[in-house]
Amino acid sequence: MDYTEILKQHPNLIVKKDEPLSNYTYTETGGPADLLFFPATVAEVSAIIDWVHEENHPLTILGNASNLIVQDGGIRGVTVILTELKTIKVDGTTMVAQSGAPIIGVSETAYEHELTGLEFACGIPGSTGGAVYMNAGAYEGEVKDVIEKVTILTRDGRIIEASNEEMEFTYRHSKLQETNDIVLDVTFKLKKGKPEQIRERMDELTFLRTSKQPLEYPSCGSVFKRPTGHFTGKLIQDADLQGLTWGGAQVSKKHAGFIVNIDGATATDYIELIEHIQEVILEEFDVVLEREVRIIGESVEEAQHH
Repeated sequence: MDYTEILKQHPNLIVKKDEPLSNYTYTETGGPADLLFFPATVAEVSAIIDWVHEENHPLTILGNASNLIVQDGGIRGVTVILTELKTIKVDGTTMVAQSGAPIIGVSETAYEHELTGLEFACGIPGSTGGAVYMNAGAYEGEVKDVIEKVTILTRDGRIIEASNEEMEFTYRHSKLQETNDIVLDVTFKLKKGKPEQIRERMDELTFLRTSKQPLEYPSCGSVFKRPTGHFTGKLIQDADLQGLTWGGAQVSKKHAGFIVNIDGATATDYIELIEHIQEVILEEFDVVLEREVRIIGESVEEAQHH
C-alpha cells in the first residue's frame, strides 16, 4: 500500500506499519494493523479517505478504541485512529468538539464554561465520535439529549451535516452503525448552569463510578446492553459467573457487567468468555444478552490465510 503521495501533501501525518493495536485498546489486546494513521486535521482525514476510496483498500475507523475488542489477528488494510483530532470550541451555550476529543474532556470543558447538560459524561472513557456512534450514556443521560448536529465525512469522501433527527439515535445506537460514516465534529447545545452545582453532580457521578467499576484493570467498559426488564450484572451474579477467569480475562469481582484483563489476556480469551456468558444466561434465564462492545478485525487463523 503506497501512501507516499499523501505524505507529500501532509508531511506531518503520523503513520505506523504492522502496529500492534494492543498498544491503543482499553483492553490492551489486539493484533497488528497493516497500516495505522493518526490524522490531526480534517484535511488529513479527507486525504486518507480519498486515497482509500481510489485504491479500494479496506478501511476501519476507531475513536480511542475504548468500547471495542480487536481480534488477535489484527486488522487488514487501513486503520485510522482519530485521537489527534481533538479541538474543543465554546461559543455561548454552544460547544463544538472534534471527534477525537475525549468525551470526559468535553464534559470538563462544559463545566469550565459554566454549561450544564454533559455532567453524565464525566466518566465515559470514549471519544466524542465514539460517543455519537453508539449514543453513549450513563446515569440517566445520553449524548443524543444535548447534540444539535454532527459533521460527517461519508465513506465516499463528502462532508455533510446531520441534524439530531437525521442521526436516528436510539438506545446505544445511531445511524452511523449502518452507514459507517466518520464523525468529524459534534455541536452540543447546552444551558448555562451554576458551576458549584455542575461540579457537585460530576463529583457525585465520579464517586459512583469509581466505587462500582473496576477501573484498576484494563477493560472494554460495559460488555452487554441492558436487556429489557433485567440488570446484566445481577443476571451474571445469579448464574454464579462473577469472578470466572478465562485465560487472562475475568468477569470483574467488582462489577459483573465488566470483563477485565487481569493477566495478559488475549482478545480470544475475551470473546470466548463473552460467548460463554451469553450461553449460560440464555440457558438459565432465557434472556438474550446483546453485546454493547464491538468486536472487529480477524482471528489469528483468518490472518494466516492472507
